[in-house]
Amino acid sequence: MSWTIYRVPSSRRAEAEAALRDDVVSRQSQKVRDASALGGPSDSIYVLVEGAPDAVRRAEELLGPLGARLAPPESEALLARFKDEEEAASAGMGLFFTDE
Repeated sequence: MSWTIYRVPSSRRAEAEAALRDDVVSRQSQKVRDASALGGPSDSIYVLVEGAPDAVRRAEELLGPLGARLAPPESEALLARFKDEEEAASAGMGLFFTDE
């Protein structure tokens, strides 16, 4: 599975969200987070798109003019943080469905 992460200025959030509604990109896994929540600058958001290589390329075409694609060292660390956040949320949901 391919993926990409962009840092987009918060002032362009509406444009980024519109790009994520693209017919091809909207069918992929997407996450948008305030960068400050993940240790980034407070005036930015992070946009993660995971999915088919063609769809990720399309996301890059749409997000490229809005922000900066993160380089591998930073993007890989952020991907790990996104995954950790997802796993923590899943573990928390498990607490609702366990018997004690």
